[in-house]
Amino acid sequence: MPYYYKLGSIPHKRHTQFRKTDGGLYSEQLFSTEGFSNDYSLMYHYYPPTQIIKTEPQLSVAPAIAEEKMLKHRSFEGFKIKPEKDFLQSRRPVLVNNDCHLVLAAPQESMTDYFYKNTDADEILFVHEGKGVLRTMYGELPFDYGDYVVIPRGTIYQIEFANANNRLFIVESFSPIRFPKKYLSKYGQLLEHSPYCERDIRPPQNLPSYDEKGDFLIRAKKRGVLYGLHYGTHPFDVVGWDGYCYPFAFSIHDFEPITGRVHQPPPVHQTFEANNFVVCSFCPRLFDYHPQAIPAPYNHSNIDSDEVIYYVEGEFMSRKNVTRGMITLHPAGIPHGPHPGAVEKSIGARETKELAVMVDTFHPLMLTKEALEIENQNYVMSWAE
Repeated sequence: MPYYYKLGSIPHKRHTQFRKTDGGLYSEQLFSTEGFSNDYSLMYHYYPPTQIIKTEPQLSVAPAIAEEKMLKHRSFEGFKIKPEKDFLQSRRPVLVNNDCHLVLAAPQESMTDYFYKNTDADEILFVHEGKGVLRTMYGELPFDYGDYVVIPRGTIYQIEFANANNRLFIVESFSPIRFPKKYLSKYGQLLEHSPYCERDIRPPQNLPSYDEKGDFLIRAKKRGVLYGLHYGTHPFDVVGWDGYCYPFAFSIHDFEPITGRVHQPPPVHQTFEANNFVVCSFCPRLFDYHPQAIPAPYNHSNIDSDEVIYYVEGEFMSRKNVTRGMITLHPAGIPHGPHPGAVEKSIGARETKELAVMVDTFHPLMLTKEALEIENQNYVMSWAE
């Protein structure tokens, strides 16, 4: 999805001899999507990236589904997910379907004794609290509050957190995460009407290369099962790479809101897309400027999509009792809209300071046991006057 980029040392032509100073060949690896038919990168390793020396027993990490079918509005207190020291143990899926998993995490410690690879899903890590560095075979990618860190499936990574206070909202996508087609030229450039551009996309900054042999544990997830794979060489032994498939960061604070004379619909906030769902960013912005405008969103029916909003910061004029890290789920089939009193209160307001991430899915979401543990039970009645 990103633009062409290269880092480190690469040969003049692909699939040709590229030799080390001792005369040996670097090992070329094609990292491709959709077979050989879509975006890819080429990497050059000190050693072949295939040298497994032992394996560990597999462990199920599949979400525990509590409710498969529902028709009522739900709300969850995301910050009630308890912090865990380990990054993988901290990940708690709350809403899931066959297209994506929405996950909360509050890791306290950096990943130091293993590496991680999600073989099934692209990941978007939205950083609500904390900062640090994502380390991958592509190099290093610093991140901070408000960043979307987008990691292609199959990327081996470690995360170094700056401190113990971290809160992440994670979207696992079982199809590639893309820039919305409506923002792109036929050649793939972000167009003038896009709310962000290539200057806002941050690729890996530098490329430490580790010429090391030993025992390196990669925990790899595939179809709800976590596998422990021990490799004989360091997974970050890449001396150079180029292509279009790599992790990157984009700050929600760099999203430029689109406004109008009257209330604009949610698609103007779209940030990413995948098969059967989209991700949107609600950012501080000026309200509508028609003399009789109603800034509060109108009541609307989710006829064919489930709407999820993850609340980050600020005041939300359409909702009561919003807390940081709160998640609302408005399922397809019933209308929703502003809470009582919000419409009149919004008239004459000049701007909003709200910050939130929305995920609209076009197939129904299921609730996990972790979701029920943090649910606000009375949310469905919060529209009663």
